[in-house]
Amino acid sequence: MIFGSLRTLGFRNLADGEINTRGKEVFLVGENGQGKTNFLEAVYFCSYASSFRGAADSELVREGELHSAVAAHFTGSPAGDSERPLYSEVRLTYEQHKKNVYLDGKRIEDRRDLLGVAPSIVFCHEDMEFVTGSPERRRWFFDQTLGLSDPGYLEDLRKYRRVLKTRNALLKTGAVQQAGPALGPLLDALDPQLAFYGLKLMEKRQLAAAGFSQTFGTLYEEVTGLDKLRLRYVPSWKEGSLEGIGGFLEEHREKDIPAGFTLSGPHRDRYLFIRGEREFAGKASTGQRRLLALLLRVAQARRFSELTGKYPVLLLDDVLLELDLEKRGKFLAALPPYAQAFFTFLPDEPYHRYRRAGALVYRVSRGSLGPA
Repeated sequence: MIFGSLRTLGFRNLADGEINTRGKEVFLVGENGQGKTNFLEAVYFCSYASSFRGAADSELVREGELHSAVAAHFTGSPAGDSERPLYSEVRLTYEQHKKNVYLDGKRIEDRRDLLGVAPSIVFCHEDMEFVTGSPERRRWFFDQTLGLSDPGYLEDLRKYRRVLKTRNALLKTGAVQQAGPALGPLLDALDPQLAFYGLKLMEKRQLAAAGFSQTFGTLYEEVTGLDKLRLRYVPSWKEGSLEGIGGFLEEHREKDIPAGFTLSGPHRDRYLFIRGEREFAGKASTGQRRLLALLLRVAQARRFSELTGKYPVLLLDDVLLELDLEKRGKFLAALPPYAQAFFTFLPDEPYHRYRRAGALVYRVSRGSLGPA
């Protein structure tokens, strides 16, 4: 299933109106700051009802406007899936500080319902954070990877975070009021829930990391010619049972209470890139890190297709800009099968080299898209 058209109203700097996107590839060509990334953001917004740049919904409303709306019309069947698409239109509105999401005119309450409609995978400069950034950013990437093929994982993650938030609020109160002993019965009630959902996350992460490592390691070797790179999942809790985790939490309350928050758990898990027996990302060159970030997204897309039998929509935001011609060719050759792909280019880039028959090419200027 592909985006047949995209209609925007009051969204970022994009001109109001509808744009035909009925093509296997859509090229957006323009100088920086003209609206190319905003257009990709609108596509992504229709996939997940959120911004891939982490922007709040209110920030997506064009300056001077009171509300915004984005609507996507889909066409064709999902590649790799013999079934006909379940939905033909997604529409999102933001007005009076509230976001509403509609599938074929019916309002939905949970944006998780969008996951299977038109899953998109975005390649952007911020992906470098998955390699060089904090453990939290790397966890975010792998949580997203898991959630693409397992919506149940996202529900477990929500429940874990909900219990964790309650537990941390109690710990903070105990630290401020120096009322640690009084928290015992309350923590006795919360900790089994934290252990239960945390263990479910750990088990799924362990299994997913093993599968991702195989896909990613093979891909990295194909593109770079270097020895396989492995992904290692390092859980914060070393215990592998509810009883063990429960005992650990009780034992470490004396550290959690003075700190005012939970010091261990899946919210502290780490993922490491290992080459040989050493962590690789910290020693890699800037070029290697950039390629590593790009290949993470390729592996994410491949893994999604392996697990679901469907092809995603790819959104590639100036990702070829920092690669030399040889690496560009290898990267493009490594791209997984996709239902549709949107590329952004600067005007002086040789985008014609990558254009295939039937590709749509738009010139982007001041938020307006026109023929190139």
